[in-house]
Amino acid sequence: MSPFWIVIRQLAEIEAMALSKKVITREEWEKKLNDVKIRKEDMNKLVMNFLVTEGYVDAAEKFRMESGTEHIDLATITDRMAVKKAVQCGNVEDAIEKVNDLNPEILDTNPQLFFHLQQQRLIELIRNGKVEEALEFAQEELAPRGEENQSFLEELERTVALLAFEDVSNCPVGDLLDISQRLKTASEVNAAILTSQSHEKDPKLPSLLKMLVWAQNQLDEKAAYPRINNLSTATLEDPAV
Repeated sequence: MSPFWIVIRQLAEIEAMALSKKVITREEWEKKLNDVKIRKEDMNKLVMNFLVTEGYVDAAEKFRMESGTEHIDLATITDRMAVKKAVQCGNVEDAIEKVNDLNPEILDTNPQLFFHLQQQRLIELIRNGKVEEALEFAQEELAPRGEENQSFLEELERTVALLAFEDVSNCPVGDLLDISQRLKTASEVNAAILTSQSHEKDPKLPSLLKMLVWAQNQLDEKAAYPRINNLSTATLEDPAV
């Protein structure tokens, strides 16, 4: 058989498979969903996990009272969020002090995190136009670490390159001055503090939503069914047949 007809045959088989997709009605799908039993306590823990990990102190306390979930130490959340907010506002020295007050071992045992915090301090000095202070800080605090670690050295060189441009809007490394860089560093600190407190560094809920999207994409190849297209409303939409 010629290659042309092999391709035609394969396309026909694929089309036949597509046409033979199983169709699951809303009634059948809802029955399957209702057959799955999820304890309310587990759902409450999932919500509390998200609130605690993301640092929503007031919401966590209110939800604890309403749901009756286990007691949580709100002070640890408040302290963690103070560190995160300090980094997000560019007050890196204050953030480092707060981290050390919480647990000095966090930075002592995580050289990459400490370097990134020091790098953020350098970025803030450059942002504020303190060129001489920035150069001195880079030479005394960051250069020695760069000599010990190639990736640190590359990040340092990239950061110092900001000083070579008067107009950072046209600078190839101008993204370091974006708010996203502060948020990235703040998230890294937040994760390290959570780990030190024996908490998961990432909330479970976003991961579950990603799993839902993946599972629906896999099922789309085999069946037409009521699917959730809008995760914010979780509304089932009837299958297109």
